[in-house]
Amino acid sequence: MRRLPLLFVLTLLCSLLTAPVLAADALPKAGTAAPAFRLQDQDGHWRSPADYHGHWLVLYFYPKDFTPGCTTEVCTFRDDIAKLRQAGASVVGVSLDDVKSHADFAAKYHVPFPLLADTDRKAATEYGVLGSMVGIHYAKRTTFLIDPQGRIAKVYVDVDPKANSGQVLADLAALQKVAP
Repeated sequence: MRRLPLLFVLTLLCSLLTAPVLAADALPKAGTAAPAFRLQDQDGHWRSPADYHGHWLVLYFYPKDFTPGCTTEVCTFRDDIAKLRQAGASVVGVSLDDVKSHADFAAKYHVPFPLLADTDRKAATEYGVLGSMVGIHYAKRTTFLIDPQGRIAKVYVDVDPKANSGQVLADLAALQKVAP
């Protein structure tokens, strides 16, 4: 009986442990209805995408509170919040962290928008962004721009935390020019 080389076995095992829970084709596509969910924010208020019907919504998923990339991203959206609001958009962040973690994160970085606690991973699953590494689940860094009718207008995958807010602002301006 032939044995598999150790390097092959280790590579296979590593790929299985770091593989995303859902395939990239599970992401909602532009033009489809934004999946519904109901989650608590850092203040304990329940929120859902339906709360923003009639307005643009920037819904961004991020891996973990207090990590370098996630801190950069939340601070960039925070710093651009006036421009985003002027463009008619609300911002909502989502991770698998709990309400207390979000409250601490929002307080430390003066976050002026909701951070939603997806502790049961249902929203991340519905949006196709649930990832797993060595048995630890997280939300992959992905942003959805949702139009006032509740449809996905744009999907940003593997975003740069420093550039994401600027990309959204530029696309929001372009989409609003062509909207009827």
